[in-house]
Amino acid sequence: MKVGLRFVRALFAAVVVLCVAQPALAQQNRGHVYLLRGLANVFSLGMDDLAKKLNARGIPATVHEYGQWASLADAAAAESRATGNSPIIIVGHSLGADAAVEMAERLTALGTPPKLVVTFDPVGVTQVGASAGYFVNYYQSNNGYGKRLTAGPGFRGNIVNRNLNAIGGIDHFNIEKSPRLHDEVITQVRSITTPRPKPKPKPVDPSVAPGAPATAPGTQAAAKPGAPG
Repeated sequence: MKVGLRFVRALFAAVVVLCVAQPALAQQNRGHVYLLRGLANVFSLGMDDLAKKLNARGIPATVHEYGQWASLADAAAAESRATGNSPIIIVGHSLGADAAVEMAERLTALGTPPKLVVTFDPVGVTQVGASAGYFVNYYQSNNGYGKRLTAGPGFRGNIVNRNLNAIGGIDHFNIEKSPRLHDEVITQVRSITTPRPKPKPKPVDPSVAPGAPATAPGTQAAAKPGAPG
C-alpha cells in the first residue's frame, strides 16, 4: 500500500513539473525583441506601441533608450545562450535605428548575431559592417533624415531597403507609428519566433510488406509469381 502511494505521489510530482516546464520552454523559444527609441527617448513612442502589440501576441518585447545598445547587446547575448540560442530581434527608429545596426555588429562579434534587424529612418549610420542577420530598412530619402543602408566590409547577411517616399502621411517623426508597418514587422517577427510544427510521418504504403526491400527510384518491382505481368 505504501509503495503504491509513493508511486502515485511521484507520478503527480512529475506531472506538475512537466506542466510548469512546458510554458517555460515555449517562452525560451520565442526569443526577445529589443526596441530602441531615438533622440531624447521621447520622439519614438511608436516603439512602445509596437512592443505592446508584440507582447499581446506572446512575444517578449522591451523598449530601451538608444544609448544603451552596447549593454543591451551583452545582456541579449547572455539571455540567448541561456535559452538555447533563442532568436534576438532588434527594432529601432532614428538614432535608435543607428544604434540597432551597432548593436547587431556587437552581437555578431559576441557570437550571437541577431536573426532580424528592423530600422525606421536611420539618420547617421548608412553602412552595416561586420554583422550577420536579415536587415529590413524602412526609410524616406526625401524627408531630410532617412538614409538607405548598404553592406560594408565583413557583412554576411541580407539587406532589404524599403523607400516609402510614395506613401503619403508618413514622415521622419511618425514613420515608426504606422499601423501598416507595424503589421509587416509583426509578421516578420512571428515568422522567426513561432515554433514550426514537426513534420508528420509519411503514411505507410499498405502494399509493401513489413521488412520488404524498398524499390529504388526509377526502377520497377518484379512481378509476383502468377501475377499479371
